[in-house]
Amino acid sequence: MAPSAIHSPHEQNHDELKLTSKSTHAQPTPKKTPLELISQATALPGIPSFPTYAAHRQWMLSKMALAFRVFARKGFTEGMSGHISVRDPENPHTFWTNPLSKHFALLKASDMVLVDYDGEVVGGNRSLPANAAGFQIHSAIHKARPDAMAACHTHSKYGKAWSGFNRRLEMLNQDVTYFYGDAQAVYSEFNGVVFSAEEGERLAAALGPNGKGLILRNHGLLTVGSTVDEACYLYMLMERCCEVQLLVEAAAANGLQKVYVPDEAARYTFDAASDPEALYWEAQPDMEYEAEMCDGRHAL
Repeated sequence: MAPSAIHSPHEQNHDELKLTSKSTHAQPTPKKTPLELISQATALPGIPSFPTYAAHRQWMLSKMALAFRVFARKGFTEGMSGHISVRDPENPHTFWTNPLSKHFALLKASDMVLVDYDGEVVGGNRSLPANAAGFQIHSAIHKARPDAMAACHTHSKYGKAWSGFNRRLEMLNQDVTYFYGDAQAVYSEFNGVVFSAEEGERLAAALGPNGKGLILRNHGLLTVGSTVDEACYLYMLMERCCEVQLLVEAAAANGLQKVYVPDEAARYTFDAASDPEALYWEAQPDMEYEAEMCDGRHAL
């Protein structure tokens, strides 16, 4: 039977001991969109739309290249490991991904490889292959989740460390509430490098229909989004949340007691902030910085 998103027994026992602070001044249910809530007066615009598939594709591939460059600056590289995929806007049974063995910091829009669900290269850069393990993971995710236009997975340091506990992230601060409820999941098996379609399908099943982030036991993190910007930001956020969780665990081991975000406040923050348009904008500061630093070479 395919594994599901679960709490490990260790996590369940731990949760029985946790303290949750009480929210004494609950906020009303938001009547504005998340973008309207975060913007004082005039709201930020929505996600761009395009008159042609070609224009949409070029914009998407340029953003994909920026996401890789952001990941490189954040230190998420690990040899040939790590991949981002983005579903093609015109042919949704195909997706773009990075070529094997090229450093994230050097990637451009023209470097990306277009593959179909059979693993065949059907467009883009043909000078280097795609990552075979990455294909099994990302093809399964895109098949199982039509809403997932993009997916990110690397072997980043803190995600790998926290994945060794086979536990969900705890609601310890405002930022981690973006992964409240079934927005995060755990894949609680590790069967080695993902070289089979069946393993990819089990990963996708563990993510579930509403998952934004997945902790892969003994492996690392995976995030999805309706844009590559959203998936990129959620990956950065989940990695930082793993780092914070590890710091909190170290302090708790020395006798300090954890205080958890009240469930009502966690749900309120999730509803008010973990939205595709708001998450798209969360990625823009890092992406704009990378575009400036590379003088626009990412779009070539």
